[in-house]
Amino acid sequence: MPKPANTKERAYMARVAALGCYLCRYLGRGESLAHVHHVGNDGMGLRGSHFLTVPVCPRHHDNSSIDGIHGQRRAWKLAGVTELDALADTIERLQA
Repeated sequence: MPKPANTKERAYMARVAALGCYLCRYLGRGESLAHVHHVGNDGMGLRGSHFLTVPVCPRHHDNSSIDGIHGQRRAWKLAGVTELDALADTIERLQA
């Protein structure tokens, strides 16, 4: 079971989500609502740090979408980007 986020982690993840979906922005689709994806999530119940998160919309996150990072990642592959690219962008935007 993943460890629940503490107050500082929840505040950080809220800032990340407020950036809007990384991939929508990268593809020139403008701002979209986002939630966070934990980088390094292995799908086995082990989640990466709450501070290693990137903003993605449901379409670009879910395993029910062929474009989702937990699905077939079609949009990610076509764009030539990875979750690590999204993490670098997220850190850069938060520091700006």
